[in-house]
Amino acid sequence: MALNTAVIVKLEPDFSEGNVSYNADGTLNRAETKSILGPHSAVACQAAFYAKVRFGARIAVGTMGPPNADVALAQAQAMCDADELHLYSDRLFAGADTLATAETLRAGIEKMDGGKGSKNMDIVFSGHRASDGETGQTGPQTAWKLGFTFLGNVVSYDVDVERRVVRARRLITLQGFYDVIEEVEAPLPVFIAIDPTYRSSFGTVSQRLALEKYQKEAKSRAANFKQYLQVFNAQQLGVDPKFVGLPGSPTIVYRVEKIPKAKASRKAEVVDGSDRQALRRVAAKMHEVLGGMVIK
Repeated sequence: MALNTAVIVKLEPDFSEGNVSYNADGTLNRAETKSILGPHSAVACQAAFYAKVRFGARIAVGTMGPPNADVALAQAQAMCDADELHLYSDRLFAGADTLATAETLRAGIEKMDGGKGSKNMDIVFSGHRASDGETGQTGPQTAWKLGFTFLGNVVSYDVDVERRVVRARRLITLQGFYDVIEEVEAPLPVFIAIDPTYRSSFGTVSQRLALEKYQKEAKSRAANFKQYLQVFNAQQLGVDPKFVGLPGSPTIVYRVEKIPKAKASRKAEVVDGSDRQALRRVAAKMHEVLGGMVIK
């Protein structure tokens, strides 16, 4: 049996641009902030793509956000060769905290795969956290609302399709040790939050051939991503307005403060590689800093 999988992703501020704008109420002004697919969401897409290469999984990707969040969906499709894209966009969703966001995502997942949704879903993937929130709560809360077993900090996984179970390795903290690997097994369906250290591995020729095939397909699909895109508002999702957006958010943003830009403490010097005197000065400085160590 083929796997049916979903990925929840997020459009996040591009902090490399150094220009993040906020509204007066403390919420993010997305219209004035350049945004991209979140880096942790990208890792979740890679994990879902592994399921497609290994097991021929069907992949649906969903996100909540303004109309321009379809950019994140296009980037996600280019990474995981998604068969279906969902954008949950409505003014009612604005200002949502993690709990209200989870409610919207739960309703959205119900609409995936022709409306079969969670009844037909085997694995839902999410990133470890979002760079503009850093709470790591949306994944576990969505799993709770779906009624799925939650597996967090997953660094690798495999699926026994016939037995309908997933075996996962998780990075945990135990008695003061911060790099303990725990191996767990759980029946499908499950919700997996992927650790940032996750890396897919394809060890056979057939897997690498499938990898190349689906990568080409992903590139072609992403170039025409709107053919796979469905946009849902609050009414179409059938959510209760009391449980989404600001009304459904128990979190109150008291104040948002900008992090001051740190002053540069390092200086760079460009050295001409043909200037022997300059190279001698560099070598002498390295020798001084390294305390006379011999560099081989």
